[in-house]
Amino acid sequence: MLGRTANGLFWMFRYLERAENTARLLDAGLRMALTRDLVSSEEEWRSVIQTAGQRRAYEAKHGTYTGVQTWNFILRDKDNHSSVMQMFDQVRTNARLSRNAISSELWEAINESWMQIKDMLARPVTQSTVGQVVAMVRRGGTLVHGAMAGSMLRSEGYHFARAGTFLERGESTARILDIKYYLLLPSFSYVGSTHDTGQWDTVLRSVSGDRGYRFLNAGQIDARGIVEFLLLDNRFPRSLAFCHSALRDNLRALAKIHGAEGLSNELMRDADTRLADMTVDEVFEMGLHRFLTDFMSSNAAIGSAIAEDYRFTA
Repeated sequence: MLGRTANGLFWMFRYLERAENTARLLDAGLRMALTRDLVSSEEEWRSVIQTAGQRRAYEAKHGTYTGVQTWNFILRDKDNHSSVMQMFDQVRTNARLSRNAISSELWEAINESWMQIKDMLARPVTQSTVGQVVAMVRRGGTLVHGAMAGSMLRSEGYHFARAGTFLERGESTARILDIKYYLLLPSFSYVGSTHDTGQWDTVLRSVSGDRGYRFLNAGQIDARGIVEFLLLDNRFPRSLAFCHSALRDNLRALAKIHGAEGLSNELMRDADTRLADMTVDEVFEMGLHRFLTDFMSSNAAIGSAIAEDYRFTA
């Protein structure tokens, strides 16, 4: 497989995962903002923008944080190169460039989802339609993943796509957990308060983990339990442990197909060993922020090594 085709498949699913995660984050922010007063609502929208990594671009254009401004900026603003619409454009562009390596069912799912989302975002999103748009973005991601799972050969193209998915998914969970709680909680005096519980609930909703966590923990919102769930629980498909395990398996499959391991496999083994040996008590002793920063740094290094190992620019 040509490096540029592998690159297209890898980034197609990174952008898809990024768009889905942004939609989940927006949905969680919407739920929280609707239950708060004006000041708290503004803080919630600011936290959504910051967690999405778009604060500088947003504040260059807007001086206040309102729901309408925030979700339109995140979803469709032409000056926002990280908008959901831009991400789906990238998904479709990479799919078109890799057309010979994907199934017709996968192409149709991507193209149809792109057309539907483009149509919904052709005009400003109002409070009465934002929920529908967010649902459409998430549904589009589900359809694309389903089409790939049901129609693509388990060849190298499939493994590049899955590697992109789980690399991006782990990054997103780590970033949301780091920024959403530790950087945005106003004061440590809030710890254990209703505000603190609300922050943790938002974290869970941002990664679609609220139902799974409550099922396993009898509905108890507990900081230690949530951190353990999002970092170390292999049963949750967005936990760091699950994403690492899936990424490792796909990189191993690629190495087997190509007949040799590369730097990405070596870095993956090192990262996997560190995470597998960790307990939640050791995470808190180390410091959650430091742990997540180290994870994201390691994740970025693995991504760069994948591009180098498989000559993505060739």
